[in-house]
Amino acid sequence: MKSQQNTQTMKPATAAKKLGVYLPATPASFQEGVVTRAELNELQADPPQWLRELRRDGPHPRPVVAAKLGVSIAGLARGGVTEALTTEQIEALKQERPEWLEKERATQAEVRKEAARLKDLKQQPKAGDAERG
Repeated sequence: MKSQQNTQTMKPATAAKKLGVYLPATPASFQEGVVTRAELNELQADPPQWLRELRRDGPHPRPVVAAKLGVSIAGLARGGVTEALTTEQIEALKQERPEWLEKERATQAEVRKEAARLKDLKQQPKAGDAERG
């Protein structure tokens, strides 16, 4: 039997997603190799300068952009935002408050409200449960 444990690795795209950064903006050395689980943990625990700058200034991947704007990824697409944005571009959108952004924020708020309502409904004891006990 083998007692040696295999090292878990992932593609750079997967690691970038887990780190919340836009892969094309990462250094070539990151994009061209594989990332081990230990390396990913180290990047998360003690991010190098390039990672701190990317997280602070961008460009950010669409899930991060959507979260910063308070909309869904689909809402970004409906608003015509299909590429990564920098923090500066995100802040400019927040200041401009275009109609599509306001509409998508309202939609997202309704989705969250409905999800919370359904969660509460699911947690309430069903009407007949106490009687059957």
